[in-house]
Amino acid sequence: MLTRTAPTTGADTGLLASLSAWTWPGTTPDGQQVAHLLLAHRLGRTIHDTPAAIEARMRHLAETLGGLARAEDPAPETLGTLATVGSHVLLRFTGARWGLKLPGHPQWTRLVHDNGRAALILGLDPLAQWAERVDAYLDAALARGRLLFGFASRTSRTA
Repeated sequence: MLTRTAPTTGADTGLLASLSAWTWPGTTPDGQQVAHLLLAHRLGRTIHDTPAAIEARMRHLAETLGGLARAEDPAPETLGTLATVGSHVLLRFTGARWGLKLPGHPQWTRLVHDNGRAALILGLDPLAQWAERVDAYLDAALARGRLLFGFASRTSRTA
């Protein structure tokens, strides 16, 4: 769901509306708890939503976030910020008029609050919003180098 933020320029509304998000708690390689956030483009609905067009949109989003890393590179801090809005978490994009309300359960939201950030995973390939096998998507995309990584930090204030 889109939530309005301050009016500026950046990732356009059409791109943000085409995104789906999945959240889950997990661990880092060193065993630390971390909130994970996957962003992927929904399956194309028009003839203009070709795989190449979707990839270009997702790469543009990665640039809007300040650049994301491949799996073999250190994950950077992104320009995307997480804001707590009541019991929800909103992902804000620098220069965008709208933010993305993230699905989250209390354990995930608590990890974001306690750790001050979430591991952001951006898929270059589309994924159905109702997908049940997100783990299979992640495994396949990782093996083909179709995921980009970063960390989105929580803002110090809540809305």
